[in-house]
Amino acid sequence: MALTFPDVGVGDVSKRILLGRKLRSSQLGETLLPKRVALPVFASDALSSVAYAPDEIFIMLGIAGVSAYTWSWKIGLAVALVMLTVVASYRQTVHAYPSGGGDYEVATVNLGRNAGVTVASALLVDYVLTVAVSISNAAQYGASAIPALIGHEVTVAVAAVILLAAVNLRGVRESGTFFAVPTYLFMVAILGMCAYGFMRMLAGDLPDAESASLRIQPQDGWEDPISQAAMIFLLARAFSSGCAALTGVEAISNGVPAFRKPKSRNAATTLLMLGLIAITMMMSVIVLAQQMSIRYVDPHHLDQLRTATGDAVPDDYDQHPVISQIAAGVFDGFPAGFYFVVTVTGIILVLAANTAFNGFPVLGSILARDGLAPRALGSRGDRLAYSNGIVFLAVVAIALIVAFEAQTTKLIQLYIVGVFVSFNLSQLGMIRHWTRKLKTETDPSERRRMLRSRAINTFGLGLTAVVLVVVLITKFFAGAWIAILGMVAFFLIMRGIRRHYDNVEAELAADEEDKLLPTRVHAIVLVGKLHKPTLRALAFAKATRPNVLEAVYVSVDNAATDRLLEEWDDRNLDVPLKVLHSPYRELIRPIVDYAMEIKRANPRGVVAVYIPEYVVGRWWEQLLHNQTALRLKGRLLFAPGVMVTSVPYQLRSSQIVREREEREGAWVRPGLRMGNVPERSRDRQIPRDDE
Repeated sequence: MALTFPDVGVGDVSKRILLGRKLRSSQLGETLLPKRVALPVFASDALSSVAYAPDEIFIMLGIAGVSAYTWSWKIGLAVALVMLTVVASYRQTVHAYPSGGGDYEVATVNLGRNAGVTVASALLVDYVLTVAVSISNAAQYGASAIPALIGHEVTVAVAAVILLAAVNLRGVRESGTFFAVPTYLFMVAILGMCAYGFMRMLAGDLPDAESASLRIQPQDGWEDPISQAAMIFLLARAFSSGCAALTGVEAISNGVPAFRKPKSRNAATTLLMLGLIAITMMMSVIVLAQQMSIRYVDPHHLDQLRTATGDAVPDDYDQHPVISQIAAGVFDGFPAGFYFVVTVTGIILVLAANTAFNGFPVLGSILARDGLAPRALGSRGDRLAYSNGIVFLAVVAIALIVAFEAQTTKLIQLYIVGVFVSFNLSQLGMIRHWTRKLKTETDPSERRRMLRSRAINTFGLGLTAVVLVVVLITKFFAGAWIAILGMVAFFLIMRGIRRHYDNVEAELAADEEDKLLPTRVHAIVLVGKLHKPTLRALAFAKATRPNVLEAVYVSVDNAATDRLLEEWDDRNLDVPLKVLHSPYRELIRPIVDYAMEIKRANPRGVVAVYIPEYVVGRWWEQLLHNQTALRLKGRLLFAPGVMVTSVPYQLRSSQIVREREEREGAWVRPGLRMGNVPERSRDRQIPRDDE
């Protein structure tokens, strides 16, 4: 089932306010996205990496001092080359596999189940980290613009995740429309800032950044002269950190079903737009940062920074992000420009997590369909979004944010590993896909197209394999091992879930023995009081014509038992009443023991337990009753050969609620209560038209 709320008026009203009106399954086509909306929905993650990928490059190079900054634009070009290659590769994927499985489907179909599960594990970890990294970085930008937020980054980040999850629960189209304007404003802000900065640079009046007067003291062991091997390792670390810009590219291949027709073509066009815009923004920021002499180090190693006189920076020194420093310098005479850039950058970092909130639930639904994830992840909620996947992603991301104190530099070390694992297996799968197609294709033009696609994927595999090796070498002990451990955990969990579903399916398979009728049906009706629900349950049990029918009462008070026996005799009921004495005032154990005793006496028979219940409609009425019958049902469900049947009796309050809900066009299932053993029934589920 998708997300459910309390089956009462207040809960349903709250749900309506938060999520909006329910959508019918037939309205799914109305939620599909045009390219102008799909770009901010699926590309915001990769675009937002402009806010932290350059920072990570400068942090890594800063280990060896300012002199290493001369490599920044070259590393940026290397990252841009990898991004263009990956974009070109995924354009082949969305045409070949438009169903939305993306890397998972490619690996599963062409490399086998284990490869597919490995890719799924990597993507799930990466989606969680996308939310944690983006939101944490947004909190840092917020603190740079609003000093009052300094020290409260974790709280701000957690609140942002909750808000983002709530927006996504309202549906893909609504969330896309909500995110479109800020994403386009971010593009305008960064490209406009960089264009104006280059104009000032050509005019010769580009100012230095606020940190330009500082010096960077190389970390221990990195002082001049640096050996060639050490320099290569340093550049590799900077390159692997800069490759954070590639995260989110794969989300479009997973989200092809969300595009309007022609789906594959629209997804491929969006991919190309994403790559070109992201590369332009990233390279512009890196070049401007170098031209403005920005000094940026690991926030946990601010002791590297020195003033012009060689003194350490003050303890309260606040190091602003790279884009923040560029905006402050470029718009030195126009404060509104600075606040505009910083504000939309912080917003886009929050919205960047939306890529994961769209990709993770879709992937989860595909895994649920294949029996690798709980089936609840495959159910659409009231707004046709995969609500359970959205909530699960939000909870795990919040746990990471709290554990790592919303520090981007800490979280970034866990990043990238998963996405490059999926990149590599996806490229290998696509190579096998084209090779298999070429064996049967005879049309010369189609063969040329397939050969070209295979060449692109082969080049992509070689490049991403090199990047994966670099990432593993440079980031493993810095925290990447945690991400790898998470991937292993997801892999084992998914295989365990699949094994469970396979075992259940095999155990439930029908055979000839299932046609055999029970030799005897022994029906017992639970009695709490002799009132209308009990009499209705007795009548219903009689109508089923069991071999044996008796009423059962658990005695915990002698006086109440005597009154019930007297009333039973006065009414001259033709059903015997069995009294089970409970000296320790237990209600559940005597009933379960009695049912099992009957079952042991006749192993091939069936024990049918009827529970008289009454239905209440108001939430406060439900609060007035205990949950004894719920626990009783839970115990009886594990008793082989015991069938449990609820016999409801509707009170007037439930009828009022039902009439109100029917007038509003939405049926809400009232809570069920037992006569003397109140409980909420979970046996009877009334299907909703949106599930």
